[in-house]
Amino acid sequence: MPDTIVDSGPVPVTARDLGGSGHPLLLLHGAGGNLAQMTALAERLRPAHRVVTVDLRGHGRSGDGPWHWDDVLTDLVGVADSLGLLRPAVVGHSLGGMLATLWAHRHPDCPGAVSLDGNPTLDRLDQLSGMDPEQAAGDLTRLRATFDAMGAMLAEPLGADQVAAALAGQRAMAQRYDADPDEWAAAFERNLVPYDDGRSRLRPGPGLTAQLRVAMSSLDLLPAYRETRSPLLLVLATEDLPEQQPFHDLYAAYRRATAERLTTVDNSALRVRHLAGASHAMVAEDPARIAALVTDFLAEAGQPKRPLT
Repeated sequence: MPDTIVDSGPVPVTARDLGGSGHPLLLLHGAGGNLAQMTALAERLRPAHRVVTVDLRGHGRSGDGPWHWDDVLTDLVGVADSLGLLRPAVVGHSLGGMLATLWAHRHPDCPGAVSLDGNPTLDRLDQLSGMDPEQAAGDLTRLRATFDAMGAMLAEPLGADQVAAALAGQRAMAQRYDADPDEWAAAFERNLVPYDDGRSRLRPGPGLTAQLRVAMSSLDLLPAYRETRSPLLLVLATEDLPEQQPFHDLYAAYRRATAERLTTVDNSALRVRHLAGASHAMVAEDPARIAALVTDFLAEAGQPKRPLT
């Protein structure tokens, strides 16, 4: 399906309207991704919704701009207005899930929002529970070093051989999840920017990546959880990604702390689901299961409330 470029704001934003006759739904990818990564989930949501996927600023085919939460939410308002999406539901994964939460908080007329493991990035001791402080400090230092090394690697231009190897890796990963290898390759290529010398670089660039790390680690979502009047579902991972397993104790402590903080929230608009067997890659692991959760939640949220008797 053709893309639409929304240029009503300071940053042009690319969206893809996959159609569907139901209530409109904005579907948002995670950091370092793009709208093509949400295709499998989008197709499973289309029977119940008109699904519109979006390249967030600095990703895919959208323009570059500084990462400020308010500005990115304004980007999404521009997409909704341009495509005539009246009171869309918002569903997002990871970074997109954080945006879904902020959207629900700031748009009380939203019929429902779903955050798929959209948690602030693990970066501080106060985000942990039940872990020896000395071990936690050491593990956090190692984790930051891992992210620093990864960021430095991704910032380097890629030669043709490296691009080919990365595409082969994406196809192999797709097979691991029983997904379409061509879709995974297309999603990777969507974030590639060619250089004149035949090399390429990946979006987002190093500047925006650094901004995203700070923005995601410093974001406090508890006020949004407490104050939202729009129905909001948090779907939380319960298992490690393979890349997280060397830091198993750290991520287990993070999940405990997240669960403990959520028990302090008294808000009937908020639902929390700790999804058994699911990692942060839940959208890739089982898009049919995720689509069913989203569809059921939004259908229930859209039902008129019975008056108290």
